[in-house]
Amino acid sequence: MYRTRLSFAYNARRLLIALLAITLGIVYVSLPPYVVLRDTVMVRDLGIGAQVTMDSTSLSSLSFPSADLPLYRAPDILDSFSDYKYRSECNISSLDLHVPYPPLCSSRAQMLEAMSGGGRIGFDAPYIPKGCDMRWFTTEEICEILGRFDKVVFLGDSMIRHIVGALNVFLRKDLGYGAVTDWNFSQQEKKECFCLTQFNVKTCSVQGIFKTTDVELHDPQSLACPAQSVNIFVEEMVKYPIASEELQRLSAALGTEETTKPLAFVYGMGLWNNLDIHATANFLTTLENHITEQLPHLRQTLSGVPPFFPRLFVTPSASGKEKLDEWEQSQGNRALMLYEESIKGIARERVGMEVLGTWNATIQMNKYDGVHVDLRGNLLKTMMVLNWLNLLQEDLRESG
Repeated sequence: MYRTRLSFAYNARRLLIALLAITLGIVYVSLPPYVVLRDTVMVRDLGIGAQVTMDSTSLSSLSFPSADLPLYRAPDILDSFSDYKYRSECNISSLDLHVPYPPLCSSRAQMLEAMSGGGRIGFDAPYIPKGCDMRWFTTEEICEILGRFDKVVFLGDSMIRHIVGALNVFLRKDLGYGAVTDWNFSQQEKKECFCLTQFNVKTCSVQGIFKTTDVELHDPQSLACPAQSVNIFVEEMVKYPIASEELQRLSAALGTEETTKPLAFVYGMGLWNNLDIHATANFLTTLENHITEQLPHLRQTLSGVPPFFPRLFVTPSASGKEKLDEWEQSQGNRALMLYEESIKGIARERVGMEVLGTWNATIQMNKYDGVHVDLRGNLLKTMMVLNWLNLLQEDLRESG
């Protein structure tokens, strides 16, 4: 069964209310598993109801058929942003982005297909994976997932950079400024790069956080994870051919030594090459040759046993109505959909590479310039990547 290990903090902070409520013996056999009753949410596990009192404004309307949720998913129906900084000012609940339903996807392939193929019931409504569900992890769980890896390396364009920014929102528990270098902000930057606008590429591009080590250096108290337990960074590589200085920066960041914990890689590009699939294939070949030359233990061995070299390609977001007409033919929604399908074919030829499609997840979302989604869209995409990282655990056990 798909479950991440629950940390002590997670048990203490998220499940205590539900467990205490179950101890009270409140039974609602005839109710659906999660319904809003005034200011109360009902959760049912094996026919036993748990009454969790919370602010009803933190719940989104459940617009799909309900069914039983197991107890360990009780935190999924709570607003995981309730204790984040600027929660009230930004007015974003995790339940605005995703509302849980059973069953949970049981394999990584099933999870990626469900997350890539889901949809919404209305513009900016909560996203629903197709056929089976994803988890919405708490910050404590996210720290544990990322802590399994020596490094999680993000390589690509501004959309990949924004996933790293959204990861820092989760790690810093800060909806207002979690994705940006607010420790050195001017008053003007504090106004322009707040809440949803942290990902506005016109005003807040250079202010984004590129690596967790910068946060540990400049604002260590803002990180919710134990010190030096998480190492994520992004190297911007927006197109093929890849600039030599970009590959040099990657070499310096990777080092040459085999680490005790594994590495995971997340890629994403396409728009800077007008969604040319051949350019993308060459981009990936150049990149992976460079990585395996730097880290030979990631190469395919003569024994035929593939190394643990997990890579996820995240496709570009859907196009929005603000996109300029001159780009509609080469980068419009038809081109983006065909590109996403073509990337899956490329991935099948590369052992260990998988694809997360984001067209479905972003077609009904707000975009600044017809290209980049705001904080809400990036938090959703990032949670999808975290679900992929979490399910690498099975391969980790097999290889270990």
